[in-house]
Amino acid sequence: MHTSLSRALVTTVAGSGLLLFGAGIASAHVVVDAPGASQGGYTVATFRVPDESDTASTTKVSVALPNLASARTEPIAGWTSTVDKNAKGEITAVTWAANPGNPGVAPGQFQRFSVSVGPLPKQDKVSFNATQTYSDGKVVEWNQPMNADGSEPDHPAPSLTLAKGNGGDDDAPATAADADKSDKGDTTARWLGGVGLALGALGAALGLGSVIRGRRS
Repeated sequence: MHTSLSRALVTTVAGSGLLLFGAGIASAHVVVDAPGASQGGYTVATFRVPDESDTASTTKVSVALPNLASARTEPIAGWTSTVDKNAKGEITAVTWAANPGNPGVAPGQFQRFSVSVGPLPKQDKVSFNATQTYSDGKVVEWNQPMNADGSEPDHPAPSLTLAKGNGGDDDAPATAADADKSDKGDTTARWLGGVGLALGALGAALGLGSVIRGRRS
């Protein structure tokens, strides 16, 4: 029994190790996460950048943006961010560079870079081609689309699947006139409600009086 239990434990541990090893390989890519991202909306996109070198650190990360109107980076100690625009004033890329004295993302570590962006394109999926630069001069481009068979390429582009936006007039902000109408409607409703309560109380009092007079007679 002890032998069977030991074999089972060894098998379980070995299987777990393979799963963890596989997960480590799968996660060793530049990926983006933005919960709730929707078409035409704003979101905070967080890029997770692992260092895949055994000897060099990551000192610069650049991410291409799909000609957006807004991009605001989150401050990161030891890093400087810059935003690139085209002739139309649309934001085309954001770059984070390690400041002098900052070694960057060391081997075996990763760093998160967050940026608030929008409005997002009105399409099902959007990709953010990324460029990772190492301290030894090596440059890695993360810009490959998914393979035709659905498998992942060696250097996939970080991408997001966008939910459908609400669209229509429901997204338009309320105007001052709408707010004024709403306030007047609420006031009228409260006034009518008060009148109703008063009439109800008067009716109850009259009914009680009738009952008392009937008993006396």
